[in-house]
Amino acid sequence: MGYYDDIAEGYEELHEAEQRKKIDLIARFLKPKQEDKLLDVGCGTGLTTEPWPCKRFGIDPAKKLIERARQKDRITYKIAPAENIPYPDNYFDYVISITAIQNFQDIEKGLKEIRRAGKKKFILTTLKNSSKTARIKELIEKIFSITNEIEEDKDIIFFQNI
Repeated sequence: MGYYDDIAEGYEELHEAEQRKKIDLIARFLKPKQEDKLLDVGCGTGLTTEPWPCKRFGIDPAKKLIERARQKDRITYKIAPAENIPYPDNYFDYVISITAIQNFQDIEKGLKEIRRAGKKKFILTTLKNSSKTARIKELIEKIFSITNEIEEDKDIIFFQNI
């Protein structure tokens, strides 16, 4: 994960405003309860994991991003790729992945792992202008039962059961 380890120190400066804008939009729909468990796949430094008032977990393959994320309280972070989520089947009430899918090593395997680890509520976003967008959208629609789709400035946001 060389690129993300290289930019770990300045990650929030580069991406915070953009990510917070997406979180504000998603927060209109995502209303977890305190006892719910939420997994953030490709969590980076935890910007997209922090805002939710529930039991939060984050995974990312970039060691230095996770090191920065672990400086925050009451969130469990693990170094792990989307393709190998280190939790049991149907463990999470919510699984989110915000602007990370296009970076998965094996997109289909990563999406299937997200589906496996979650119960039924998913929010997935991908960059609109990625060369992988058409394939990602096709896979999401195949693996998940999308109930809503929103285009924002840079991402397409897919919702299942939210």
